[in-house]
Amino acid sequence: MTAVVFIHGTGVREPHLTTLSGRIVSGLATTAPGVRLTVYDWGGCHGAALAASGASIPAAPGAGTGRNTEISSEGDEAEVWARLYDDPSAELAAAATGAARRVTPPGAALPGERPRALLHGLAARGTAGDGRPVPGLAEAAAGLARSPLLGPASDALGQEALAWVLARALTATVTAQQLAADNPLQSVGDERDATVAVLAAYLGAAPSGTGRGPLLRLAGRPLVHLGSRYAVRRRRALTDAAHPAAGDILKYLARGEGMRQGLRELVATLEPPVVLLGHSLGGIIALDTLISGPLPGVEVLMTVGSQGPFLYETGALPSLVHPDPLPAHVPPWLNLYDRRDLLGYAAEPLFPGRARDVATDSRQPFPVAHSAYWTDPAVYRAIGEQLP
Repeated sequence: MTAVVFIHGTGVREPHLTTLSGRIVSGLATTAPGVRLTVYDWGGCHGAALAASGASIPAAPGAGTGRNTEISSEGDEAEVWARLYDDPSAELAAAATGAARRVTPPGAALPGERPRALLHGLAARGTAGDGRPVPGLAEAAAGLARSPLLGPASDALGQEALAWVLARALTATVTAQQLAADNPLQSVGDERDATVAVLAAYLGAAPSGTGRGPLLRLAGRPLVHLGSRYAVRRRRALTDAAHPAAGDILKYLARGEGMRQGLRELVATLEPPVVLLGHSLGGIIALDTLISGPLPGVEVLMTVGSQGPFLYETGALPSLVHPDPLPAHVPPWLNLYDRRDLLGYAAEPLFPGRARDVATDSRQPFPVAHSAYWTDPAVYRAIGEQLP
């Protein structure tokens, strides 16, 4: 009788492990009746835990020292900027939505004509009003000058307010471009605000203005419950929820030998043939253990939604460095991944002739797709076909 050793993924603990293993037993019964499932509960003995009850988590806002330790309960600018980095034209669109329709008299300047000319001037210069270079400013200003929102927003806002809105849109665009380019150096809020002030002055704002007002807060409202203020205030709860999964990965990469040794000891107690079935980090543990030395009796390796191939390609897999091949003692490898699972990776292109990929489709978005394998009949069919 074939023994299937199920190695669970990150963050899985009881009672959820029992529920999951019961579902796998039921699924295997339809395609591979008679196999016996053994669960390797590495999370219970080797999984990550907050050993000091979360002493490393910073205190709540207002309890520390230094500037701005208390985070305002309303109008938090970090929330607004998070919204603008995601959509630099959000505030401009909010202004344009409130514009009243009007007819421009013959010979009069069209709405947005003056700010458009100023934006073209910035695009030509590529520098802020004080002459300092701002990477990406020329492209941002040229793009904003072409925006169809500029005219309606000019109708709705006075020169002062429009200048600040445009300055924030330009700054947000430049920052978003830097984020997309993975620029590791980003400015602090004071430097960002100084850039906004210089740009606003060039675009017609009074030097003594601040540009803060209802419109600025309006742009940030969609993120009130998703942004940094919410995360900071609930940091302990969020950490408690996330640390088993994130901590398991970090602990394995730093000190994974205990997990691998536990799997070796479990396999040694089983009658062959043995199949290792690993989900997510469980697949990494299974792959790493097999690479590090032969496991007598193990005839097949199965990984489901696993990051092993990705770690190998990036040089992070502890036991094997790209482009070194799989050792000859590693058994046939079946790797399943869902195309919508962003944590599932392909193995066959990296190990041709040694690994076989099967792409599944749970029709679920990520992250649900990462856990939907065990209710997908196609997964159990692929497993059943590969069993000894």
